[in-house]
Amino acid sequence: MTPALQKMWISIAAMFFMAISILLIYSSRYKFKGFMKGITAFFAYLLMIVSGIIIIFVVLSGPTNG
Repeated sequence: MTPALQKMWISIAAMFFMAISILLIYSSRYKFKGFMKGITAFFAYLLMIVSGIIIIFVVLSGPTNG
């Protein structure tokens, strides 16, 4: 697998993490109460931070030759 293709799959995984975090944030705000609200919000923001770091890495690593 070429480096460009690897970066594509990594960025798609980051977008998937962002979509999951959106669903978890919505669930934690409007569907859950108490302990579950805190757990889902924690995982949602954790996924959002991880996906942001991944996207920053992909963007700052620059273009590939392949």
